[in-house]
Amino acid sequence: MTTGTHPPPEHHHADVSGGWLRAATFGAMDGLVTNIALIAGVGGGGADRRTLILTGVAGLIAGAISMGIGEYTSVRTQNEQVAAELAKELRELRLNPEGEADELVDAWTARGLPADLARQVADVLKAHPEQALRVHAQEELGVVPDELPGPWTAAASSFVCFSIGALVPLLTYLLGFDSLWLALAVGGVGLFAAGALIARFTGRSWVLSGGRQFLLGALATAVTYGVGTLIGVGVA
Repeated sequence: MTTGTHPPPEHHHADVSGGWLRAATFGAMDGLVTNIALIAGVGGGGADRRTLILTGVAGLIAGAISMGIGEYTSVRTQNEQVAAELAKELRELRLNPEGEADELVDAWTARGLPADLARQVADVLKAHPEQALRVHAQEELGVVPDELPGPWTAAASSFVCFSIGALVPLLTYLLGFDSLWLALAVGGVGLFAAGALIARFTGRSWVLSGGRQFLLGALATAVTYGVGTLIGVGVA
């Protein structure tokens, strides 16, 4: 009987640094909550089916564009700020390599790494500023220079997912139904489903995740419906 070596088990991790998941999540949730609440508010004021469709479509288009632009601007600004900090750090590495190496030694020994090993690694990195920059970026800025989120990826993810989310509460009206409560029920199902889907990435309970999103959306819907009903009654 022979014994062989077994390859180490493979570990697969989700992409948590690309920016698309956060943008997609916020986009879908914003689309759902925004249009469910918008339709609830306008419907609570007594608007007819045609007005609700117009309101929902306008909210979808305006919201998707706003989300896309906002994500692009936010991620690009963040990346530019990181780039400026990295350039500053690279100058320090070239002008004062000893001092920067001491910073790494202090950081690593504070975490329990033996001082002699920390000094040995820091001295090796000292001769390679580009590699040292990556390590300093992770230690001091908490970022990986070549794994920054892409602004266009974030913008596209947010735009598409907001549009999909905002379309859900409009489906019943677009299919010819004329019931506000049916539209809100479909929207509620969409909220729960979106929350449950997120649980696949986070590893949390899909029931709790879906229920949380449903309750938050229901709260926003109840508030806007109440405001719409009061304004509608007052105008009438």
